[in-house]
Amino acid sequence: MKILFTGGGSGGHVFPILALSREIRRISDPKKIEFFYLGPRDEFGEILLSQEDIKVKTISTGKWRRYFNFKSFFKNLRDLLFRVPVGIFQSLSYIFALAPDLIFSKGGFGSIPGVIAGWLLGVPIFLHESDAVPGMANRILAKFSLEIFVSFPRTIYFPVGKILLVGNLIRQEILEGSKEEAKESFKLAGKKPLILILGGSQGAERINDKVLEALPEFLKNFEVIHQCGEKNFDEVRDESKVMMTKDLEKYYHPFPFLKEEQIKKAYAACDLIISRGGAGAIFEIAALGKPSILIPLPESAQKHQLKNAYTYSLNGAAIVLEEDNFTPRFFVQRLNYLFSNSAELEKMRQAAREFSRPRAAHIVAEYIVEYLFPSKK
Repeated sequence: MKILFTGGGSGGHVFPILALSREIRRISDPKKIEFFYLGPRDEFGEILLSQEDIKVKTISTGKWRRYFNFKSFFKNLRDLLFRVPVGIFQSLSYIFALAPDLIFSKGGFGSIPGVIAGWLLGVPIFLHESDAVPGMANRILAKFSLEIFVSFPRTIYFPVGKILLVGNLIRQEILEGSKEEAKESFKLAGKKPLILILGGSQGAERINDKVLEALPEFLKNFEVIHQCGEKNFDEVRDESKVMMTKDLEKYYHPFPFLKEEQIKKAYAACDLIISRGGAGAIFEIAALGKPSILIPLPESAQKHQLKNAYTYSLNGAAIVLEEDNFTPRFFVQRLNYLFSNSAELEKMRQAAREFSRPRAAHIVAEYIVEYLFPSKK
């Protein structure tokens, strides 16, 4: 049997595919299923997928630019009239030769060619939506899908009869970290509450700037692991040394990017997480039962990070701090308040656990395996 994954090409699409492929392998005979991926060129994603023995085929895709000016209008027109049609023809050729038994789409504009080509060739299509409000691409792709797995309750714009609420697909391995291993790996001082700051796979420059500005005050009461992004790392490391006194340096641990073995240790050891509002991060935080402060990316498509963050925060699992209100002084005061109020932190932990759906990848894997290998009942 052959399963073809497709997606938009970002970490938010790739990590759920890794999670699902691992679960399918766990519950089925790995020798009977082969995995393939079709999507836009993405060096980061290609490396991760190849490491999981998922064969990658890149195609021409486009993107939809939501900032409207003369230049973006013609780029959108070019993508719609040329790049996407070319991608569909490339996908038709590839899918016809591959003959997959099923296509699983993580959505995004980069998955449109593969899904349309698969539908034209009669391949069953399953769609997963990570965000609280679907983007334009997934609203289009919903028409071609047999089933649509959603992460958030009350997801709109999809046909109700196709929806299955499962949660976002997270890697089980990241829930298995060790505090003791984290202390050794990160050389933690361990005398203060540990804050984990995540900027995404590419970092978040504006978050980095605010954190650096607050650093002298911040480190008086907290220890920090800071994922600041590959392209920002040297600058953050150098500026932090200027901002800190020598006695505070042992409490600050900047990293360009936390790989899986590192992130699971950081997750296990931290007392609170500061993150953007991507669905992947939110569901990982929830599964870990960690309090969090979410700073949604204002430019995210259709403000989906803002909607994700506020939906998640409704039961008190997180504090949403919009970027316009993210001032160093307010940020530090908010953290000091939380850690002086243990009851509030415990309420956030409990609310996170209640929201979490850590078995989402397993549930979807069971569904797919049953579809491919129907049990005799």
